[in-house]
Amino acid sequence: MSARFETAASLPGQQPVAPRRSGGALPLAALAGAAWPPLILTLAVWPPNHWLPGTETDWRLLVLVVGLIAVPAGLWRIGREREQTGRPGTRLGVVWRFMFYGGLLAAALQTLMALIVTLLAMIQSGSLVQALGAAETTLLIYGVGGLPIAIIVGVSYALWAGLCAAFIAFVPRPPVKDRLGLMRDEA
Repeated sequence: MSARFETAASLPGQQPVAPRRSGGALPLAALAGAAWPPLILTLAVWPPNHWLPGTETDWRLLVLVVGLIAVPAGLWRIGREREQTGRPGTRLGVVWRFMFYGGLLAAALQTLMALIVTLLAMIQSGSLVQALGAAETTLLIYGVGGLPIAIIVGVSYALWAGLCAAFIAFVPRPPVKDRLGLMRDEA
């Protein structure tokens, strides 16, 4: 017989967690989270033509650099939030925060890239009419067409990073003993 999820409390990942006390847990979670398997596998199977930064840099290398910066920043932000409010208190909360902020970061970076490419296309055009046409085309391609794809990639990357963070950097919190009998459910 399969388990039924009838309440929010019966969903997996609802057990309270605490940060792992070992010193290497956060760096390991950050590296594992940044090493998104589809990205690493495609880099191994199809190596990039240009490894150095420039205009011809492979997008997978740029995504890897963003991941190497964003995952430790996300772990730092979750640590600060736990100090202030005590949340996220569960693994599901950690994963949800990574996915939410990963999608926002992907949308912001794709929008920034669309605006930069549009500006470069307008600068390279020969006349005002060509500049308007170049702006329309690049905004449609990079903005309208590329934004949903970037958000999907960002959320899936953040899902991986959140799962790595939730299972490497956090451990189940030990239960609290009810010594005074105040934690009984009287309902």
